[in-house]
Amino acid sequence: MKIAVIGSGSWGTAVAVLLANKGYDVWLWSWIQEETDRLNQDRENREFLPGIKFPQNITCSHDAGACTENAELVVTAAPSPATRTTARTLAPHIKDGQRMINISKGLEESTLKTLSEVYKEEIPQAEISVMSGPSHAEEVSRSLPTTNVVASDTDETAKFIQDVFMNDNFRVYTSTDTLGVELGGALKNVIALCAGISDGLGYGDNTKAALMTRGMAEIVRLGTAMGAKAETFYGLSGMGDLIVTCTSMHSRNRRAGIMLGEGKSLSRTLEDVHMVVEGVNTAKAAYALAKKYNVSMPIVVEANEILFNGKNAKEAVISLMNRDKKAE
Repeated sequence: MKIAVIGSGSWGTAVAVLLANKGYDVWLWSWIQEETDRLNQDRENREFLPGIKFPQNITCSHDAGACTENAELVVTAAPSPATRTTARTLAPHIKDGQRMINISKGLEESTLKTLSEVYKEEIPQAEISVMSGPSHAEEVSRSLPTTNVVASDTDETAKFIQDVFMNDNFRVYTSTDTLGVELGGALKNVIALCAGISDGLGYGDNTKAALMTRGMAEIVRLGTAMGAKAETFYGLSGMGDLIVTCTSMHSRNRRAGIMLGEGKSLSRTLEDVHMVVEGVNTAKAAYALAKKYNVSMPIVVEANEILFNGKNAKEAVISLMNRDKKAE
């Protein structure tokens, strides 16, 4: 079976290695030819996953048509700001009914659409699925036990993708709640950013536990208002992903938050992280969605104040702690 993986960042690379180790013919697409040449020469992604050697059955290419031709599955791993551009690049090469699965997490800030909605707009001839869950690339690439959930429009496709990905170290569950799976994966990044800010301020476990719990309440409120199932957010793509991104130093959102809490500017923080920090992109979209659906999301509001309006992080915490009294 031939599988195309579109996007050679840390997550795309990790998934390419995972699938190649199962024996599939994997084609890994990069944005620029120079990057493709470097990956082919080094046979590892020294920038994002140093030390993880590529199996022989990974072909690195900058030719989207060559990557997707006759591929039984196209896996997209582009960051949210590049999703629409990536979809337009792929669109001429995708055949009617060709199966695609997006494994990136985020929302399109300008339209407030989920990433699968963007792919469906730009590539209507494809069958689009999504996969999400607590899955740091650094651990998946080293075959550490990981579980994810795949959501598809049909049970048949969900089970097909489940079979493609599953092995002794990577377990996949299925779901029909595509919206819930995507929203959980996107919105938790904002809360993880806040958890990092809490760490950077020197606050403790009590603070982080409160942020995670009340943050999940906000995610569920918005998600159900948009039509997702509440139970989805208590599964792998919601609570599972929230736990790992709020507590792990593999999380670029948490690392960025720590820098912000320590007093670094947003621009300096993004430069130092050197990867897309999805929580920053998603914070604005989450705030706009909260207003659109008239949902209370005070943590998201304060995150936006810190990120974009220069509010002091300690003052933002005080604002949250002194909100009107209410029942849980």
